[in-house]
Amino acid sequence: MRAVICEAYGGPEALAVREVPDPPPPRGNEVQVRIRARGVQYVDVLQVAGKYQVKPEPPFIPGGEGAGEVIAIGPDVTRFRPGAPVMVRQRLGALAERANVPESGCQPIPPGLSMEQAGVFLSGFATPYHALLQRARLAAGEWVLVHGAAGGIGIGAIQVARLAGARVIATASSEEKRAACLEEGATHALDYRQGFVDAVKEITGGRGADIAYDPIGADVTEQSLRCLAYRGRLVILGFLGGGPATIRSNYLLIKAIDAIGIYMGAFQQNEPERAEANIREMLTLAGEGKLRPRISHRFALEEAAAAMRAVIDRKVIGKAVLVG
Repeated sequence: MRAVICEAYGGPEALAVREVPDPPPPRGNEVQVRIRARGVQYVDVLQVAGKYQVKPEPPFIPGGEGAGEVIAIGPDVTRFRPGAPVMVRQRLGALAERANVPESGCQPIPPGLSMEQAGVFLSGFATPYHALLQRARLAAGEWVLVHGAAGGIGIGAIQVARLAGARVIATASSEEKRAACLEEGATHALDYRQGFVDAVKEITGGRGADIAYDPIGADVTEQSLRCLAYRGRLVILGFLGGGPATIRSNYLLIKAIDAIGIYMGAFQQNEPERAEANIREMLTLAGEGKLRPRISHRFALEEAAAAMRAVIDRKVIGKAVLVG
């Protein structure tokens, strides 16, 4: 089979498409999947660079999500049969033509989702679903400030928030990205590079946002604290803006703000039953047409380096997918 190999830590240039042996026949509760579509996300960028919390040693096959058809099952598998269309999530290995995945890492593709959409679904919605509905206790009518709103978990956050009856203020860096956020249901879309504190306060009638959904960090975090309402919630998802922020605790004290850290790996490890229940709930919503990934870039498997470069250069709106 063909697979994308990270041969040494670095940028996209560290990737090469190679012919490698097919996976062995599945054992126990393993499912072997012919992967047709694979998501490329910033986690992959960090793993290839050797900068992620989980640091695999090269050479390795990157990729944590995909979709395809079951081609073989282990003797203990009960939920799937060969030919079944499935989406998969795994620590590594999705950027290949085949993979052996635990049965627990496979989900049936709900009606209405294409193979490409299924291949990027879980990473786009699992984080905002858990972060907004469970950790940040989002309620109908609240204002949610979504940073990085045109990214994969940003588009997902807009959809989840709107589905919960909230109002969304999106921030993004280009007119094209802000237009996409409005198409996805944001009430307002701001250029965060021009500053957003005054605009958020004006939009919310001086009250401020109830939740700031922040994968950016750095100065964006401090500005978010300044425009949160009393008993607001700061949801910390990452540091794409250059590094962690030094949070001034007086903001938390004066306005009784909750600072909430979200690390999905820890959530899935410590609360596996809740994580699995979330996936079932999200798939039901997808089957009802209420959650849909937005895909702006499609690449062939041999174009994995170009796909990763598009993610790094922030050209992607929503998700990028490798097909074939």
